[in-house]
Amino acid sequence: MLTPDAPDQPAAITVGDDVLSREDLVGAATAAAERIRGAHTLAVLATPSVETILAIIGGLKAGVTIVPVPPDSGERELAHILNDSGAQAWLDPAPVTSSLPAIPVRRHARSWHTHPEPPDDSVALLLYTSGTTGLPKGVPVTRRAIAAGLDALAQAWDWSADDTLAHGLPLFHVHGLVLGVLGPLRRGSRVIHTVKPTPDGYARAADNGATMFFGVPTVWTRVAADPEAAQSLSSARLLISGSAPLPVPVFEQIAELTGHRIVERYGMTETLITISTRVDGERRPGWVGLPLEGVQTRLRSPEVDSGATDLPHDGETVGDLHIRGPMVASGYLHRPAETAESWLDDGWFATGDVAVIDPDGMHRIVGRASTDLIKCGGFRIGAGEIETVLLGHGAVSEVAVVGIPDDDLGQRIVAYVVGDRVPETELIALVADQLSHHKRPREIRYVDALPRNAMGKVQKKQLLD
Repeated sequence: MLTPDAPDQPAAITVGDDVLSREDLVGAATAAAERIRGAHTLAVLATPSVETILAIIGGLKAGVTIVPVPPDSGERELAHILNDSGAQAWLDPAPVTSSLPAIPVRRHARSWHTHPEPPDDSVALLLYTSGTTGLPKGVPVTRRAIAAGLDALAQAWDWSADDTLAHGLPLFHVHGLVLGVLGPLRRGSRVIHTVKPTPDGYARAADNGATMFFGVPTVWTRVAADPEAAQSLSSARLLISGSAPLPVPVFEQIAELTGHRIVERYGMTETLITISTRVDGERRPGWVGLPLEGVQTRLRSPEVDSGATDLPHDGETVGDLHIRGPMVASGYLHRPAETAESWLDDGWFATGDVAVIDPDGMHRIVGRASTDLIKCGGFRIGAGEIETVLLGHGAVSEVAVVGIPDDDLGQRIVAYVVGDRVPETELIALVADQLSHHKRPREIRYVDALPRNAMGKVQKKQLLD
């Protein structure tokens, strides 16, 4: 994943106040690779630290599959990930509750031994999904898939060695690790990890020359609420959002404060990033852009048993989104039944998301088929468009719309709202006026907070439960 011919830079990686030069990174990671060569699978407790990055890069150099483990994993989830992955040991440090041995990663050790490049089809990372429908599923991600995905993004974003990427995202998911660490290393550019994705941290990174910023919608919402920090990002080249839909009001607030229209993109653990707005293309709020180089997409009707059909790309028709491309994984680890459900016989991957594609190829993600496509009174309704309207009300700071089983309607539209408690009828009327009468929520439920995972995605299954 490292590019040997990239320009030497004194601060290749900065995590908080901790700095690694490119020489430090290569020397210490190579020394780690020396100690673990011959292992097949090792776990890394993915804290936001230079030690985590050294451990992961050491594993990649040695051709060892690395399992990045969320540091806040509960006992049950941790045991599942270790058992399912077949991890032989930890690359130091290890959780105190784990009985697996730990192999130290010595920050000041150095080796300049040249290791042969592992095969392209070897598994670099074993990433675990967020587990919204049970225990997390392992996704083997090959070196070829990572290279194809990062190179396609570099083309779309004009990402070069001259850039400095800043973010504060977790190092156990595609967004923070593959894009946020391996991406800069492959481009030969610098990365500043702010430890936590705070507006102040992003403002300091801008002062230190950051040209690209990654964030999830929660991060951009907080930046938009801090005008001084937001204005610091005006000097950046690109602001990029992903991992969950970016509310249109936040897109517009950031544009007003920074002069930047945020680049949105779409991806999953199973596919890496496959769709994105281009640096030189249209940046339409609420839309995630065009397929990346080598990626194909289609919309299919959900009636699989009666024979699924392709749906038109007319900007209005909602359908199941299918994807194929060189960065898509080939299945789940030890899950043949779930693999057969998502990886179809004709070579396409069924994402489980529903989307709209316009005649120019622009994609809008409606949401998960299981929670964001609501079938109410015979209509198929996307939760996202209702959420966007409600977020436009000054009293609403956060919202999640779901379909609750209803004997009469099939599903009843319910909005969970965080914010000032205005009359329920006021919010319902707003949706009926701006969209259609049949898309109005039948009920508003005020809550103090929405359940979210580590990447900021709202866990609607918890609301439904």
